[in-house]
Formats: sequence, structure tokens, C-alpha cells
Amino acid sequence: MPAAIHVPPEIPVTRVLLTGFEPFGGEAVNPSWQAVSLVAAAPPPGIQVTAARLSCVFGTALDELAAAVEQADPDLVLCVGQAGGRTGISVERVAINVDDARIPDNAGRQPVDEPVVAGGPAAYFAALPVKACVAAVRAAGIPASVSQTAGTFVCNHVFYGLAHLTATRKPALRGGFVHVPYAPEQVVDRAEPSLPTDTVARALRAIITTAVNTREDLRVAEGATH
Repeated sequence: MPAAIHVPPEIPVTRVLLTGFEPFGGEAVNPSWQAVSLVAAAPPPGIQVTAARLSCVFGTALDELAAAVEQADPDLVLCVGQAGGRTGISVERVAINVDDARIPDNAGRQPVDEPVVAGGPAAYFAALPVKACVAAVRAAGIPASVSQTAGTFVCNHVFYGLAHLTATRKPALRGGFVHVPYAPEQVVDRAEPSLPTDTVARALRAIITTAVNTREDLRVAEGATH
């Protein structure tokens, strides 16, 4: 009889959906999409990354996110957005059920004091090990912090929409939101902090790897005093 052929068991691949945004507010680029594209082109080992670019438009962005989730069927979703003025990578802890736009979105919409989801909970916490993700980014030599607010523009809109989607339709799905600073080319004529896009991509890889492999978060102080 021929010798039995040993077939090693397949190693499961974790599917991750990464989203970034189109430029907004008069900017020519959006570093969130630049960095997400780099990660999708060179993902962490054992992780399959799908990238989707979202419109910076209330409502439309949630429709695009839901479509991307259905198509990619991910285990984890990490949405990424630009937060000009921040000095490092911000891993968001809380999404709130409020749209309150200081400037119009890319379709000219400017909701004020409106819910993201009518009748939805006041807030959701990220389904990520937020503090462990911050620690992993810092271990890579990149500034990072826990953020207690994702604002009230389209970034928070998407973060809340993702959390509501997982709570109501995709209970096995985990996800969260990360804000990144300006890219250097955005601040050549102004005194604003920035991070190179490849540095942001390294941070996102560290966050993805940590989120995939960590279920219990660190219990360390990362709160805010104001």
C-alpha cells in the first residue's frame, strides 16, 4: 500500500477590513487612506486585509461601510480617520450617538445635534483591546494614546455606525476606530504636527496584530484629566 500522505491542517487566516476616508476640508490627501492602502499592500503575517475608502459624507459613509463588511466578511474591522492637530496615533475608546458638524461634509451636509441612529444607545465602547493597542504602537517607537472622544463629524459617525452594526446585526464582529495625524505634505505651510504615512502604516499593523491576538485589555491608567 502506498504510504499515507500527511496533509498539515490549514492555519486559519484572520480577515480584517480596514477603512480610510477620502480627502475633506479642502485637503488634497487623507493620510488615513494613504496608510490603509500601504497596510493592505503589505499586511501582517497570517492576516488578510481588505481596504475600503469611505466618502466623507454623513449617511453615505455608513452605507459604504455596511457594503464593505458584507463583501469582505471580516473577523475584525478597523476604521481609520484623519484628526488634524493630534500629535500621535489615537485609539478611540467611545463612539457617541451625535452628529454635530462644525463644517459641511463633502456633499454639503452639516447636521447639527442629530443622532447617528435614531433611538440608538447614547454611546458604544470600542470592541478592541484599546490600551493594549496603544502599548503596541508605543513599543514600535511611535507616539500613541487612548482617546476619549472621536469628535462629532463623519469619523465618529462611522465609528458609532460600525458599533451599532456589530451590536444589532454582527455580534461576532469586533471593531474600532483609530485617528491619525496629518501627513507631512499637508503641513508644509503651517505649524501643525504630522507623522509620515509609512510610520502610520507601521502603527496600524501593530494595532491589527494586537487586536487579532488579544482579547483581554491591559489594566493600566490611560484616562484624561480634562
